[in-house]
Amino acid sequence: MVQCGWAATRTKGTYLRSKYDSLVGRRGKKKALIAVGHKILIAAYFILKDKVNYKELGGEYLEKMTKEKQVKRYLKRLSELGVEVEMKKIA
Repeated sequence: MVQCGWAATRTKGTYLRSKYDSLVGRRGKKKALIAVGHKILIAAYFILKDKVNYKELGGEYLEKMTKEKQVKRYLKRLSELGVEVEMKKIA
């Protein structure tokens, strides 16, 4: 699984590469590779169990999810402080 994780981290613009990049700074290269291998194993299990095709989430998936969580957290914190905020989506 580590070899599969290593190969997956060498592809550009994929979810597994961005997952590796996000983990390597916090945990180190070896633990990040193990985590990516674990992600591959979990994906393979559900692909075989449910008989579905692999769906690539893309390299921007983690960044998008992080932004959405940050916005929700900041809005909640501002409302706790008594500040009323109006959201406007910028394209």
